[in-house]
Amino acid sequence: MLFKDKKILIIGGTGSFGNAFIERLLTTEVKKIYVFSRDELKQHEMKNKYSDDRLCYFIGDIRDYNRLLMAFKGIDFVIHAAALKQVPSCEFNPFEAVQTNIIGAQNIINAAIERKVKKVIALSTDKAVEPINLYGATKLCMEKLFISGNNYVGDQQTIFSCVRYGNVIGSRGSVIPLWKQCEKNDSNFLLTDIDMTRFWLTLENAVDIVLYALGLMLGREIFIPLLKCVKMIDIAKTINPKRKIDIVGIRQGEKLHETLISSEEMKRTLDMGRNTLIILPDQSYFIKYNGGKFIGENAFKYSSNNAERLTKKELEEMI
Repeated sequence: MLFKDKKILIIGGTGSFGNAFIERLLTTEVKKIYVFSRDELKQHEMKNKYSDDRLCYFIGDIRDYNRLLMAFKGIDFVIHAAALKQVPSCEFNPFEAVQTNIIGAQNIINAAIERKVKKVIALSTDKAVEPINLYGATKLCMEKLFISGNNYVGDQQTIFSCVRYGNVIGSRGSVIPLWKQCEKNDSNFLLTDIDMTRFWLTLENAVDIVLYALGLMLGREIFIPLLKCVKMIDIAKTINPKRKIDIVGIRQGEKLHETLISSEEMKRTLDMGRNTLIILPDQSYFIKYNGGKFIGENAFKYSSNNAERLTKKELEEMI
């Protein structure tokens, strides 16, 4: 019922998340789904994939405020999934990442307030926690912008929150499609470090946490799915245990392990059950939620080096 007769805008909607989210939305009584992106080819492919007349498309860039303002007219909910996200690319082209991931994010906030959008959710990453690369730093700034966006809405009902999660299995640009292509080419797998770990989730999990956040959000929160982790070498061995692996060394801006929650955020993080955590702006926000409990201050368990590992069977099923 959350989407009944609602108009939804998905920014960066032609990506892996956008496709999965749209498929779920099309099973609801949503009135209109608007896809906003700058890639006309992917929009063309999406038009061929979906024949539902509730889908509409905008070509545009989030750096262009006026185009956003036009696209936001009459919209109820916005999901912001657009970003420059390849770590090496952002390191080499830093100001391009700043213009899209930070300035573009502020444009979205301003347009949402101007058009009186009801709910806006931005998708973030575990790389925003204690970042060491530019991509993570821009996502941290984006989170701060969206949380503080709630300070500027005045008496209207626009609210902003974020969803933060790890790597999505099989998404475009991730390592699994790369290694599967290596399989086809009969070439060695490339791995930066034998001990590297990452948090992983499926596209369905990503959609689930965004839907959960849309239904529960009050504004100013960061929603986090409680994820299992995996060693990268175990992914490679699951794809093909006989394929030779070349260790090439950690790239600029790359972490050995990722963290879902910073040590500073721990004391204001609620465990809501259902494998969902919510970082509150401060502990006083707790009275607005029923059933949640604070997780304490043990950040150790929310590192991909120490969190619960995916079993061999779970990994095989995900891949």
